[in-house]
Amino acid sequence: MPDLPQHKPVLAGMVYTGILEAGIRLQALPEGHLLHVLGAIEPSALAAELAKAGFANSSIRKAGFRQWLVAGDEPLQPASLAALAAAVAGKAHVIDQSHGRVRIGISGRSSRALLSKGTAVDLDPAVFPEGHSAMTMVGHISVQIVRTGENSFELTVLRSFAASLWDELKHMAASAEKDDA
Repeated sequence: MPDLPQHKPVLAGMVYTGILEAGIRLQALPEGHLLHVLGAIEPSALAAELAKAGFANSSIRKAGFRQWLVAGDEPLQPASLAALAAAVAGKAHVIDQSHGRVRIGISGRSSRALLSKGTAVDLDPAVFPEGHSAMTMVGHISVQIVRTGENSFELTVLRSFAASLWDELKHMAASAEKDDA
C-alpha cells in the first residue's frame, strides 16, 4: 500500500523573540481550523450556529462583503463542519481552509511599528480596534491582519507563502530593533 501524504505544519514550533527593548514576538500559531463562510448571515447568527456546532472557542473575522473567516486552535472535526454547513444551509456556504492557510501571531510593544513597515493599513487603535480585521498586503504577500489585543495581531496567510512571510517579518523585526536602539 502506498504511503499517504502526511500533514506537516509548515512553521511547526517556530518562535522569534526580539530584543526585549524592542518588545517583538513572532509565533507560529496552532494549525487548528480555518473556515471561510460566504453568504447573507449576520455575525451574531453565525456565532450562535458556531457555538451549537462545537466551534465556541473560534473567532469570526470579516474577510470582505458577506465573507468571514472563522479561526480556532482546535483541529477541525468533520462532524462539526457538517453540522455547521447544515445549520447555515440556504443562508451561507462554509469552505474548509484549514490545510491551505497558516496563522502567525505578532505581539509586543513594537508590534504595530513592525507591521507598519510592511503594510499601509492604519493600525492605530482608534482606527483599528481589537477584533478589527483587514485583508491587505505585507510586502508582496496577501494576508489578513486581525488585532487580537492592545499590542497583538494575528496574520493569516496562504500556506505556500507562510515561510516567506515568516522570513520577511523576522527581517522587519530586526530592522525595528535597530530603530529602537
